[in-house]
Amino acid sequence: MYRIILSFIFIISSSFVFAIDSEIAFDDPYLQKRYEKIISETRCVTCQNQNIKDSNAIVASDLRREIRRMLREGFDNEEINEFLVARYGDFVLYRPRYSGKMLLLWIVPFFLFALGSIAVIRVLRHREKLMIDELTDDSEYK
Repeated sequence: MYRIILSFIFIISSSFVFAIDSEIAFDDPYLQKRYEKIISETRCVTCQNQNIKDSNAIVASDLRREIRRMLREGFDNEEINEFLVARYGDFVLYRPRYSGKMLLLWIVPFFLFALGSIAVIRVLRHREKLMIDELTDDSEYK
C-alpha cells in the first residue's frame, strides 16, 4: 500500500517538472486570458509546427517572456502581433494578416488548376480530331 501511495505521489508531482511556462500567472484574469490566447496563436520559430505555449525551445521561452513584458506595459494584441511580425515575419502568426500576398497565395493554385484543366481538354479534343481525320483518310484509299 505504501508503494502505491508513493508511486501515485511521484506521478502527480512529476507533471510539474514538465511544465513549460513556469512564470507566475497575471493577477488580472483578463491579462492572463490575453496572454494565453497570444502564446497559443504564435508559432515557435525553432519548432515551426508548435505554438510557443507548448514549445520548450529557448526562443519560445524568450518570446513568452517578451509577450508577458509587453502585456504588463499595456500593449494591445495588435501591437504585440506587429512586433512579432516585424521581428520574425508573417510565418510567426498562425493566423496571418490578410494582404495581397495572402490573396495571391490562395488564388494562384485555383488559377493553375483551371489553366491545367483547359490544357488537358484542348489536348484531348485535338487527339480526338486527329483520330477522326485518320479514320476518314484510311477509308478514302480503300
